[in-house]
Amino acid sequence: MHSVTATSQVSLTREYIRNPPRLISSNYSMHQRLQRSSSSPIKSSLSVRNEEFGEREPTIRVKDGVVIVDHGSRRKESNLMLNDFVTMFRNRTDYQIVEPAHMELAEPTIQDAFRRCVQQGVSRVIVSPFFLLPGRHWHRDIPELVAEAAREHPGISYIISAPLGLHELMVDVMSERMKHCLSHVVGTADECVMCAGTGRCHLY
Repeated sequence: MHSVTATSQVSLTREYIRNPPRLISSNYSMHQRLQRSSSSPIKSSLSVRNEEFGEREPTIRVKDGVVIVDHGSRRKESNLMLNDFVTMFRNRTDYQIVEPAHMELAEPTIQDAFRRCVQQGVSRVIVSPFFLLPGRHWHRDIPELVAEAAREHPGISYIISAPLGLHELMVDVMSERMKHCLSHVVGTADECVMCAGTGRCHLY
């Protein structure tokens, strides 16, 4: 069985950022999946009130800043993974100003990240929760923390986007994780970036 030491986790993470795994089969494009999801009874949005925006192409403004916020952890390695995701997001989208933030337990805080966006000249901040479902943190805690951060910067507008939610592409992500872990168990794949050095990817 293959194993990866904790000391090699950084190099694995960097390789993952440069060459992220394909999550969608080549014979079934993202465009086809999004077309199918538009007719699916399960909406990728969280509320029917969002349907009116489904047909519109959002505008990315030069002065937009993005804050990607997760829960935050006492485990340093977990917090560093958010930095890696922010790098991936910045490299694969048109957003140039993207800052990480932790809701609690670690820095940078939401207030720190909001301030960094403003210092880089943004006029609008898009706060994107790196959360799966719309629980208490999305409904209450994050809005309160963002509002508090925004009070320091009059004239800067902001929006808190939906969490990842019930999007069909999340099925691909989960399926890919499961397949990779099972491949590692039978010795045909190394530990992935998420499991590297933890020793947790095995049958019990």
